[in-house]
Amino acid sequence: MNQSAAPVAEGPSKGMGQISLLSNDERLQGRPRLCSDCGLCDSTLKPQMTQACMFVNNQTDAIEQRLFGRSRGDGDELLFGCYRATYAARMRAARPGAQWSGMVTTLGARLLERGEVEAVITTAAAPGTRFKAQPILARTPEEVLATAGNKPSLSPNLGLLDLVREQGIKRLAFIGTGCQVHALRAIESELGLEALYVIGIPCSDNVSYPDLEYFLEQISRSPKTVVHHEFMQDFSLWLRHEDGAVERVNYIDFPMDKLHGIFPSACLSCFDYPNALSDLTIGYMGAELGWQWVMARTERGERMFEMLRPELEFGTLTEGGDRTRGMPRFMERLNHPPGTGRPPLLIRKLVAWLQRNRGPRGLEFARAVIEMKLLRNLNHVRSKFERQESRVVPGFVYRALAPYAEHYRELFDRDLAPRD
Repeated sequence: MNQSAAPVAEGPSKGMGQISLLSNDERLQGRPRLCSDCGLCDSTLKPQMTQACMFVNNQTDAIEQRLFGRSRGDGDELLFGCYRATYAARMRAARPGAQWSGMVTTLGARLLERGEVEAVITTAAAPGTRFKAQPILARTPEEVLATAGNKPSLSPNLGLLDLVREQGIKRLAFIGTGCQVHALRAIESELGLEALYVIGIPCSDNVSYPDLEYFLEQISRSPKTVVHHEFMQDFSLWLRHEDGAVERVNYIDFPMDKLHGIFPSACLSCFDYPNALSDLTIGYMGAELGWQWVMARTERGERMFEMLRPELEFGTLTEGGDRTRGMPRFMERLNHPPGTGRPPLLIRKLVAWLQRNRGPRGLEFARAVIEMKLLRNLNHVRSKFERQESRVVPGFVYRALAPYAEHYRELFDRDLAPRD
């Protein structure tokens, strides 16, 4: 498979079969074999990487103890992480250009307006593009609001930490993904900050910008006009176009023979889809269509949410279906992946109908997605990086997947629990 950083006609630039990230990119030479390009190694804090990087030394359990004063409990916390309160909410007046209603950018701007922070590290779109991620250190509310909209490609946000220190910033807000937040929390005590506000975005299976362009070309009828896209709770990808039209592609209709290998091994070795080390997580997958799922995890996260409350309307967190019915079949597919071709059209239509009408919904959908990611990624680590399992896989993963331990043993001929 071609590993160059430039997009190529025959497929993605890296992926599932590879064990390095854009290995021909000179800037990334010398990185660990698992790398999500969080940006830490672009800063003078690079020597801390061996302790901070979740793909070298995952410290989720220890950071949770320090951040929350406890480990995550049983039940939903095993999958969602520690939290104080959850909500289904959205802005009453949606922000122009926002992926959803604009809660994340509005909150970042509000922190600056109120003087709670001096700067916000967030992600803008590189000039001339819609989705190519470009980290910025925003010093004004207007700069934050201008970053509205998701940029679903790898972004080295932590590379801006040097600029934070050079400018003498002591009160900082950070908007980012789980791998970025893990490294940030691991070195938090060394940054000399008076206050750190962390707004977490759920993230899974991120890609490089060339691979994102390739993905849209394979999925959309008009990839150049896609303004926003999101993997939605109705088991389909929604793509919004420049003219306002929404294109929907069922997951079962993806041309997996063309997409296999599009995700980097780092993302397939990550166990923090819900961004569990943030103060406040704002996403979508546990809410009904049209709403955002908010998890206030810390006292600071609750205070941030209260800053937005007057501008929000609230929905109801619901759930339906039974995710455990589908997990055995998912495990079997992991053990014996299907062929490269898609099922016949009528079969795909039936599967899409069953997923939408009989599959998990609301919070149960979130549980199902997270369990599948945990299981798939554990399997990826064991097949590609078995020696690193004890350092890469946090302890809660085995607890969360324990209900499937017997079936796992039958399929994979090994225990789900870690080896001594």
